[in-house]
Amino acid sequence: MAFRDFNFPDVQQTLGLTLTEANLFDGVSAVEPSSEFAARMRSGVDLALAVNTEKARSEFIIAPVLMELRRMLGDGFGLFSGIEFHVDASRGLNGFCDFILTRSPLQSVLTAPLVAIVEAKNDNLRTVLGQCIAAMVAAREFNARTAVPVESTYGVVTTGGAWKFLRLSGSDLELDKHEYFVAELGKILGIFSTILRSQ
Repeated sequence: MAFRDFNFPDVQQTLGLTLTEANLFDGVSAVEPSSEFAARMRSGVDLALAVNTEKARSEFIIAPVLMELRRMLGDGFGLFSGIEFHVDASRGLNGFCDFILTRSPLQSVLTAPLVAIVEAKNDNLRTVLGQCIAAMVAAREFNARTAVPVESTYGVVTTGGAWKFLRLSGSDLELDKHEYFVAELGKILGIFSTILRSQ
C-alpha cells in the first residue's frame, strides 16, 4: 500500500482523522505577480491546455508557479519534485509526492515538510484527495519524529488550472470550501505565502 492507494473519503477513517470543511483562506490578500511572470504564465497555461496532459500542466503551470513563489520569498523554503517519501510503509505512508515544500531551504535533504502537492488525474481534484491526505499525515509524523515543531501541515490538489487546499492539525483535517483557479494567480500565491510565512 502507498499514498496513491488511499481513497477519499475512506482515508479519514483509515488514518483516524476528523474531517470538516472551512473557509481557510478568505482573509488572505492576493500577492500579485510581476507583469512579466503573468505574461509567461498566460503562455504556459495556453500551451498546457492545448497539449492537455498531466505532464504539460505540471511543467508549464504548476512548477512555474512554485518557482515564482520561491523567488518571491527569497528562496526561503525547500522545493522538491517527484521524490520518494517513506515514513511508515506498514500503514501505507510511503510513495512519491509530485511536489513537497519544506520549512528549510536546504535542497540536499528533505527536512520539515510543510506542504504536499498532488496533481489530479483526469482533471478531477477529488480523485487524488486520499493520496494528498495520506502524504499530509506522513509529513505530520515525519515532523513529529524529528522533533520539528510544525503546528499544521498543508496539502494541495491541483490540475494546474484549479487548486484546492487542505490543512491538518493533529487529527483535525480541514478541506477548504473553495477552489481557486489559475486566473486567480495572485490569490494562489498569497495563500502559499501565508502558509510558508506562518511556520
